[in-house]
This record gives sequence, structure tokens and C-alpha cells, in this order.
Amino acid sequence: MTSSRTTKGRGKLYDTILDTIGDTPCVRINSLSPKGVRLYVKAEAFNPAASVKDRLAVSIIEEAERSGALKPGQTVVEATSGNTGIGLAMVCAAKGYPLVLTMAESFSVERRKLMRFLGAKVVLTPKEKKGFGMYNKAVELADANGWFLASQFETDANAKIHENTTAREIMADFEGDRLDYVVTGYGTGGTVSGIGRVLRKERPDTKIILSEPANAQIVGSGTTQGRNEAGQPAHSHPAFEPHPVQGWTPDFIPLVLQEAIDNKYYDDLIPVAGPVGMEWSRKLAQKEGIFTGVSGGATFAIAMQIAEEASEGTVILCMLPDTGERYLSSPLFEAVPDYMTEEEVALSHSTPSCQMPAA
Repeated sequence: MTSSRTTKGRGKLYDTILDTIGDTPCVRINSLSPKGVRLYVKAEAFNPAASVKDRLAVSIIEEAERSGALKPGQTVVEATSGNTGIGLAMVCAAKGYPLVLTMAESFSVERRKLMRFLGAKVVLTPKEKKGFGMYNKAVELADANGWFLASQFETDANAKIHENTTAREIMADFEGDRLDYVVTGYGTGGTVSGIGRVLRKERPDTKIILSEPANAQIVGSGTTQGRNEAGQPAHSHPAFEPHPVQGWTPDFIPLVLQEAIDNKYYDDLIPVAGPVGMEWSRKLAQKEGIFTGVSGGATFAIAMQIAEEASEGTVILCMLPDTGERYLSSPLFEAVPDYMTEEEVALSHSTPSCQMPAA
């Protein structure tokens, strides 16, 4: 019997893995979405290294190649919570650049392993020094060795790639259709600044909703971030507290995000608690078959909050930054057993062969 499901292929051959970055799908939410509301997620895990930061990584390297700031064979260095580092490791592997990454020891172990597997060196920094510590370490290493500092938190190559790709994909996917809300969190701020540049001009009726951790509301605090002449953070932000949404909200306001703040690219700022993000990450997996991490779950929590209050016919797009697999050693998976549950043991014992004992 022939299956009714077929595929057409992407219609072309690719010269490099980097050419597959972008054009991620917007997927409709069916079981979880309130009746009468169309809720979609933009699944950035479809990028080749499985996160939205693949866009940023290729943009930084290729813009630096074009400007001459990055020389052939020069070592690249950057501070990362994981996804940017993984993206940069993929790009540098494909292009032949050595890569050194600095990362606070508090981030998940699988992220370090992924970066090292892709050929990067990972220098850990003390968790008590937070994101500002790993950031300073990258700057020091660049200055001491003459390496190229990727500067994801300051470079215009960050928002530019989201202006040129992410926003354009959204515009194309919803052409001729409603799009009432776009919901996103922030790490560097590249996504909100990039899509804000486009949507504010071309779809001004679309409301952009930004979110941040409830216990680390550094934007919501209204406290200005101190910076040096290069736009780099001069200190850790006083409103920051450690939070479980890995990839979101370093302990400073990035210069890239400052553009969105100054130009009012978002219409509302809604905080979300880390445990709520984890809950919605699990619900997305178990009710929709969509696998995302804590940041995706947290963003989706806000999208659901809006959906629950929205009028019939409302259309919402939620950004899902990455996959759940880089959170296996984090609290997101704490409740998932390694062995069998009591119910699974009972199933094992319900037929005579190949039985396993209870744990």
C-alpha cells in the first residue's frame, strides 16, 4: 500500500551547510491553542545547528570577512551561553577558522560538548562572575592574542541578519493574512531589533511582545546600562538575578537590544517565571510534538497568555529559539526518569517475555 504522504525535496543542491541556514517553518499549534485563535511557532531548531543563533553566527563571520576585520586563518573568540557558540563552531568549522569560546560553568554540560565536538575550544568561567565574567574573559583573550572578537552583543551584523532573513520570512509567510502579534524573548536582542526594523515600517499594526525572566527584569527595571565608548557593558546590571532560562537575559543590557528599547520596537514587555517556561516546554512536546528548550517554553507561555485573552480570529506568531536536546542536564529534564516508571514496569510484567525488574 502506497503512503499518501510524500515529499518534494528542497529543489536544489547546497554547496555548504551554511546555505541551509534560515527559511525555518511557521507551524500551527492545534491542541494547545484556544478555540478561534490561530497560534503559530517559528521553529528555529530547523536551522542546521538547531537554533536561531545560526543566523547570527554566519552573519558575524561573513560581515567580518567582507570588511576585512577577520583575516584568513585568524582565531575567532566569543562569550556564549551555548547557542551562539554552537552556531559559531559550525560556521568556523565550515570555513576553517579556529574558535575559542568562553562560557560560565553554570550552563548545561551538553552545550560544552557540542561546541568541542564541532572543533571549538571552550574556556569556562566561574558561575559567580555571571555573563559579565565570561564576556570580559573573551575580550581579554582577544586583546592578548590578536584574535577576532565576534561581539555578538554589539555588532550590527546581529540585528541585520534578522532584518534581512527572519523578518522577511515572516513577511512572506503571512503575506495577505492577519498577523496581530509576534512574541519573542531576548538574549542579545538581535531578533527583536531586526524584526522590529521591518515590521514597524511594513506591518505597523502587528504588535511585538518582548519577554524576560520574572526574577531578572533588567529591561523592565528601567535602570540604564552603563557602557564604555565601544558600547560594551561597563558592569553587571543591578536588577539581574540568576535565572533558569538559559540563553535569555545576560546580566547586562546588550547594545543590540538597546536599539529596540530606544526605538520602541516592542509594544509590551511581559515577564515570565522560569518554571512556567519549563511547564510549557513540556506541554509543547507532549501535546504538539514540538521540541524546544526553556527559552522556547517561556516565550510560548507569553504567547498562550495573549491567546487566552485574544478575540476570535487573532493570529499570533511565537519565536521558538532552539531545540530541547541541549537542556538534558538542566532542570527541564529533572522529572524525566532514566529507568522505568511504575506504570512502565507494570507494562513490562503484563506479558511473559523480556521482563525487567523495578528500579
